[in-house]
Parts: sequence; C-alpha cells; structure tokens
Amino acid sequence: MNEKSSSATMFFAGLQWLFFMFANTVVIPITIGEAFQLSSVEVASALQRSFIFTGVACILQAVIGHKYPLMEGQSGLWWGAILSISASASSAGLTVSELGGGLSVGIIVSGALIIILGALGMGKVLKRLFTPVVMSTVLFLLAAQLIGIFTKGMLGLSTGDRIHLPTAALSIFLILLVVLINVKGPSAIRNFSILIGIITGWIIYAVFFPAQPTEAIPSTKLFNFFPWGEPTFSIGLILFAVLTGLVNTTNTVASIKGFESIANTTTSDHQYRRSFVLTGVNSMVSGSFGMVPYAPYISSIGFLQSTLIFQTLPLVIGGAMFMILGLVPALSSFFTTLPVSVGNAVLFVAYLQLFSGALSNLNGIIFTPKTIYRIAAPVLLGIAIMNIPIEMFESIPMLVRPLLSSGLLMGILLAVFLENTINWSKIDKR
Repeated sequence: MNEKSSSATMFFAGLQWLFFMFANTVVIPITIGEAFQLSSVEVASALQRSFIFTGVACILQAVIGHKYPLMEGQSGLWWGAILSISASASSAGLTVSELGGGLSVGIIVSGALIIILGALGMGKVLKRLFTPVVMSTVLFLLAAQLIGIFTKGMLGLSTGDRIHLPTAALSIFLILLVVLINVKGPSAIRNFSILIGIITGWIIYAVFFPAQPTEAIPSTKLFNFFPWGEPTFSIGLILFAVLTGLVNTTNTVASIKGFESIANTTTSDHQYRRSFVLTGVNSMVSGSFGMVPYAPYISSIGFLQSTLIFQTLPLVIGGAMFMILGLVPALSSFFTTLPVSVGNAVLFVAYLQLFSGALSNLNGIIFTPKTIYRIAAPVLLGIAIMNIPIEMFESIPMLVRPLLSSGLLMGILLAVFLENTINWSKIDKR
C-alpha cells in the first residue's frame, strides 16, 4: 500500500514538474521565431525540439550532473540577450539570417568554453563569490522580475493593453485557492497545490471563456540544423555570445546554492564540474538546432518551496513526460491551449516563495546605517533598471547592451563586487 502510494505521489509530482516546465518553456521558441522571421513550420519544429531537449537536459542534470531537482531550461538571460540583439540587426548592417547564423556559431563557441572552464573547476571559484547577501540579492531581484511578468499575464495584459476583468477575477481566485491549499490543506494535498491550481484554472477557463480556435501544429522537421541562418563567423557576435555565456554561469551557482539552503545539503566540486560541462554541451546543441542556450532555473527554488518535494525522481518523470509531449504533435498542440493567465496566476504563488529564501539568507546578519548599502544598493539598482523601458538602452553599444539593460544581472554583479571587495565587519566597527 505504501509502495503504491509512493508511486502515485512520484507520478503526480512528475506531472506537476511537467506543467512547470511547459509554462516556463512554451513562450520562448515562439518569440524567438518571430525575432528571426521563421515560418510557422520552423516555429513548430523549434517548439517540439525545445520540449524534447528540455526534458533530456533535466534528466541528464538530475542523473549525472548536479543531481538536484532543478529545472534545466532555456535561460532567461540568453533569451533576453538574443531578442535584444536581433532587434538591432538592421542598425548593425546585418540581415536577420546573417545575425542568426553568426549568433549560432557564437553560442557553440561559448558552450565549448563553458565546458573547458567547468571541467577546470570554474564552479569552485564562482561559489566563493556567492555569499548569503549575494544570494539574497539574486532571489529578491528574481522575485521582483518574475512577479512583474506574471502579474501582467494574470491581468490579461500579455494579449492587450487594458486589464481584462474576467481574466483578472479568475487569476485572483486561483491565487487564493493555491494559497489556501498551501496554508490550510493537508500535506498530501499541499504538495500538489500547483498541479491542482493549473488543472482547476484550465477547466474553469474552458467552461466559462469563449474557446479560441487553435491551429494544429504542422508537420515538422525536428532535427533542422541552423534554422536561424547559415553559419557565419563574426568576431563581434562570438564575443557577445562568450560574454553572455560567462554571465549565464551565475544561474548555475545561484540555483545550486539556493537548493543547498532549503535542503540542508552541500555540493561537491565534482557536482559543479559535471553541471557546468552539461550546461556547456546543452549550449552547443542549442546553437546547432536554433534554441536558446540552457541553464538551471533559479526559479525552481520557489517551486520546490511550494511543493516541498525535494527528490530528483519527480523531475526525471516530468522530464520524460516533456520529451513525449514534444515527440507527439497532437499532445504539443493540446498543451498550447493552456491559458497563459492560468499558468501565470499559479506560478505567481510559487514564486512568492523566492522572497522567503531571500530573507532566510540574511538570518544572523545585522544591518546598520553603514552596512545597509551592501544589500540596498544592488537590490534597488536592479529594480530601478527593471523599470526603465528596454528601448531607452539603444544608445549603448550592442555588445554590452543585454548586460547593462538587465536589472537582475547588474544587481547581482554589484552585490558580488561589494561583498568581495569590502570588509563590512570592519566598517561597522568604525
């Protein structure tokens, strides 16, 4: 009986991971397809490849990489950087396909470099830089960034320029439902609050909202090499990709250290090495097949804190389901009918847990008027940059624009600099 109960728990926990992976993946290949002016067939191919390879990447990390239940997905940093640079193609005197081909080569080179640096022990160096205050900064800023995105989706602003009241009402109901389950529900149900919220919201949406006609996913070419454009060698794009890839490694360290804090575990240097090597391999595959490069998702921490299921088996099960989803076009087409507002409302609650992680990292640290800068400066700078419209950064050189326009990254880098160059304990004693 216990065995059956445990098997059922692992299955439904895996199904919960499937929805989490889907909600975090589906928009990326669609927006990238628009940026590179790809056909509907190529976008559908990219969508299926993303599902399949995200499942593979999660399983590999869980089994032979860092061995933690952390989603390995298409990096938000890379996604924003690619969209930013693709919008600048004409001003750089490049066609979209020339930019795409050069960027693909740059991503492959960046992936190879991450493999080499990871194997040489880059993680050992990086993890020393991520002090508790840096981790708090990461989680504060990530929570602020994601909550802002999800709030727009919950209010119907992702598909229009005005708040859609019925969508907002359903979103508020789902938030209250998931919070109620998390706070008052028995543990057996509480662990599946995200799954319950998504399924409930999907059913309500299907019953009370007019059905939108959806196009079937056309026949696709799953393994289409260099769909963004023919490979070209551009020093500028390679430098851009290498810089972005190096900064993207912060996702690995932040995710692993975040899991350490909630699971009371310690990560070995070998785990860091294997994780970086796999992320580098994933990036090389991404460059070859027209996908956004991969990284562990820091937002997995909020998901785990909501579900309180820390085993890796559910992630493996969810990854296998996601692969099947990508291999069967009918399933992929069905899942694309999941309302964005429903996914955003449920993940809104999950990502509130990131705030808890940010606060817990500061336990035992006392701030004074002299030392408050170590947390206030990076957090508030990051939030300030997040609130500047992206088009305002067009005067900044293309090579560093994705970095300087990212409030999350600038806040993290400032926090790392302040924590590793200033002895705050001495300042407080003066």
